[in-house]
Amino acid sequence: MILRRAFLLAAAGLIGGAAAGQERPAIGFNRWQEDWSVLADPALRTEPFDGLKYIPLAADDPASYLSFGLDLRERYEANDAPQFGTGANRDQHYLLQRAQIHADLHPDAHWQMFLQLEDDVQAGKAPVAPVDENPVNIRQAFVTYDTGFAGGDLKIRVGRQEMAFDLQRFVSVRDGPNVRQAYDAAWANWTNELWRVIGFWSQPVQYRDTRPFDDVSNGRLQYGGFRVERKEVGPGSLTAYYSRYEQAGAHFLDGAGHERRDNWDIRYAGVWRGLDWDAEEMTQTGQIGDKSILAWAVGSRSGYTLDGLSWTPRLGLQADAASGDTKRGNGTLGTFNPLFPNGYYVTLSGYTGYTNFVHVKPSVTVKPDKGVTLMVATGLLWRETTADAVYVQPDIPVANSAGHGDPWTGLYEQLRLDWTMTKNLSSAVEAVHFQIGDSLRAAGGHDSDYLGVELRFGW
Repeated sequence: MILRRAFLLAAAGLIGGAAAGQERPAIGFNRWQEDWSVLADPALRTEPFDGLKYIPLAADDPASYLSFGLDLRERYEANDAPQFGTGANRDQHYLLQRAQIHADLHPDAHWQMFLQLEDDVQAGKAPVAPVDENPVNIRQAFVTYDTGFAGGDLKIRVGRQEMAFDLQRFVSVRDGPNVRQAYDAAWANWTNELWRVIGFWSQPVQYRDTRPFDDVSNGRLQYGGFRVERKEVGPGSLTAYYSRYEQAGAHFLDGAGHERRDNWDIRYAGVWRGLDWDAEEMTQTGQIGDKSILAWAVGSRSGYTLDGLSWTPRLGLQADAASGDTKRGNGTLGTFNPLFPNGYYVTLSGYTGYTNFVHVKPSVTVKPDKGVTLMVATGLLWRETTADAVYVQPDIPVANSAGHGDPWTGLYEQLRLDWTMTKNLSSAVEAVHFQIGDSLRAAGGHDSDYLGVELRFGW
């Protein structure tokens, strides 16, 4: 781990020495979206290793090329009370390393073949979950065909791939933990200036760390749907989608068996005169075992940016809620399933799951320097119903909390600093202090502290 980090950080210093003003792709969150065909111009190949970023395959076709890249994320985490210290959970201090390499092949302007390998390891964490460690496996391996169709652009992608929607409340790549979420999927989307239409079906990848290349997907866990997006609906964009989630052998506090959830989602987001907003609602119906499902969730993030002030402060407000099961033993399960949530959406501490909760979070974000963002926030939490449990990330119930106590769960203070050091290197620090309410204290919990420090390198 240390040798690989030293090598890649040294490479970061070399790559960071490029001359200013070059129009090159930024290192993206989704590496397969980067277009390195701009390096067909020899005048732009000025940085070390550009011979590997752009390998031309046809002298008369700049869009025909092969590109290599890598990512390394090193993170230290300290968590003195996972699940608020209930059960066997104890003080944790550990290191996480995510290392990925990829090859991006473009035979011509229509085809793309992308392969990404990963080696995710941890040191000092116990117990080790599937999201913590995944040594030497295929992260992504897919083929994409891109062509003009019906006045727009049609893309068809088949294979192991990552996907995420919007703020990743419910469908994400799960970037917070060490092992991101991929899907063995068939995906098609059509876009023009105003519309985007998506259809997909997937078997989400299930991660194991017994031996290299042992990750699997199968019919026991499936997810797919149909989605429509429309720009310029007033000052924002409107999105609606239907999706189906199926899982064999699912377990909830008041239901077990084959789970089938039909998810109906609508979202409206936009920016207008310094005001930004993102509001989403999801209703879930379906069946689990012999019970019907009726659950719901809402989420919103909004803010106002004061452009005229130094440090460009943004005053933000986040408000979320998700249903719990209101009555044990009846024929309906009301516990919301957050599907594939993103821990970043609330905090990286994992103290809060998007299930049976009401969440209000005012925040202030400032930019004291170029590339530096600082956010300070306070979150207040309640249960939607005391008949159901308090849940931690992603949807794990806290033992002895269901049916006991009052709605108040507690509050937390959050501090997060993000620093883009160079175009290849970035860092972040996040600290969270959670003050629990009496209901969690009666369940055996105590106040909790989390600290995460990370360094990212991309080439």
